[in-house]
Amino acid sequence: MSWIEVGELSEIPRLGSRVVRLPGGDVAVFRTGDDRVFALRDACPHRGGPLSQGIVHGHRVTCPLHNWVIELETGEAAGPDTGCTAGYAVKVQQGRVWLNVEPARDSQSGEACLQRVASA
Repeated sequence: MSWIEVGELSEIPRLGSRVVRLPGGDVAVFRTGDDRVFALRDACPHRGGPLSQGIVHGHRVTCPLHNWVIELETGEAAGPDTGCTAGYAVKVQQGRVWLNVEPARDSQSGEACLQRVASA
């Protein structure tokens, strides 16, 4: 696993996000109202809208372009929409946020959501 430091948890606004630029594409790191942290590829599975600019509510984010709702924990679109965006492992240690730069695997299929979306 390849971890990079994102910064202090307090630097990410509650119900907001921070964008981390990686060679393979941007990753949005989200902070929920209960201080949980999630990371997703910064592209809605519908039309690639910037999820980092969406509205965070509960453990979901609503895409600013077409109002698709994405589960922060899984990257899956909430019904009736279908699709997913890649999720990334994050951790908070001593108030600092760390991001694993390799996409996590989809729990159901075993393949990366990013690959599944790209081939859809």
